[in-house]
Amino acid sequence: MIEKPKIKTKCPNFSSGPCAKRPGWTLDALKNALVGRSHRSKESKERILEMTTRIKKLLELPDDYRVGLVAGSDTGAMELCMWTMLGPKPVDVFGFESFSKGWIKDIVEQLKLPNVNKYTADYGKLPDLSKANPKHDIVFTLNGTTSGVKVPNLDWISDDREGIVICDATSGIFAMELDYKKLDAITFSWQKVLGGEAAHGIVILSPRAIKRIEENEPQVKWPLPKIFRLHGEGKLKPGELESSPINTPSMLCIEDVIDALKWAESIGGLKALIKRSQENLSVIERWVEKSDWIDFLAESKEIRSNTSVCLKIKADWFLKLNDEEKAKAAKKITGLLAKEGVAYDINSYAKAPVGIRIWCGATVEKSDLEILTQWLDWAYQVVSEEYKNAGVIK
Repeated sequence: MIEKPKIKTKCPNFSSGPCAKRPGWTLDALKNALVGRSHRSKESKERILEMTTRIKKLLELPDDYRVGLVAGSDTGAMELCMWTMLGPKPVDVFGFESFSKGWIKDIVEQLKLPNVNKYTADYGKLPDLSKANPKHDIVFTLNGTTSGVKVPNLDWISDDREGIVICDATSGIFAMELDYKKLDAITFSWQKVLGGEAAHGIVILSPRAIKRIEENEPQVKWPLPKIFRLHGEGKLKPGELESSPINTPSMLCIEDVIDALKWAESIGGLKALIKRSQENLSVIERWVEKSDWIDFLAESKEIRSNTSVCLKIKADWFLKLNDEEKAKAAKKITGLLAKEGVAYDINSYAKAPVGIRIWCGATVEKSDLEILTQWLDWAYQVVSEEYKNAGVIK
């Protein structure tokens, strides 16, 4: 029998979104927030511009790429890009988990585009990215938040492409190296890797993406919601995207993400964020390698996510259960950890295969993950003994 661990995690928050706050965060970080002020005021616009400028600098974006704040988290940002940019060319769209397959559904069923090539894969796998046609527009997800699978590189995207590339990067950006010249529209929500608060989305646009938006609007054959209209009078004015969001943002959330960006800068910037996330994944990898009951959902190490780490239970007795019983057993394991105050929100995504999902982004401490693995082994043993006593395990 494994003895119940005595040391608990300092931060039990391992949710894949919203994610853990940066180490040492307290409400005091928000004391200078411009609450009760118009987001159109000079001071508020300066604060929003500070946020978008810090993002651009931290990510080391090309000088001519622009950063803007939009509504609706990453979902709003992705929908905005698809509704304003797609249409002129055929579309190659790649889906391999819940959210990326959702973009396929929206492109086909909502926008009703006539020439869509759908390339899909099951959880744990990637579709054949070599199918991307440089004459077409491309829509893909960088990291499968619900599958623990990432796109390992962007070599499959042509430098001489005619179409634009729209990338949902929400749980990968700030944690993975990216060749931004391969991407034209990049979206994310700061509630993921930066540990910011929910409901705000970010769009990063290349000159080619901005040109497509400006030229495409007269050709759009569907109603375009006001919240998606980034520009007035046919052009996106200088500075307009960076400091003047269409809708009213929360200045508390703006202050919070600026705090997260300052923390990232203080520890060494983008390289340090990536390193922390990779070291966190290494903790899980060492544990899985020694385990006889847990494994990665990703089918190969090359495509294994270093942020949203998804795991499957491989024990023989567990695999003999039906799907409903598997879900119950997995929730018993995670429920024990929640009851102990060791780990919250580590169940697999509802539509994903039953298992465990642990956020390993940069705001999570490696020491907490090391402690968590000990508790996971203990909780698994408790649950397996319960099933053994019930006669499930022979």
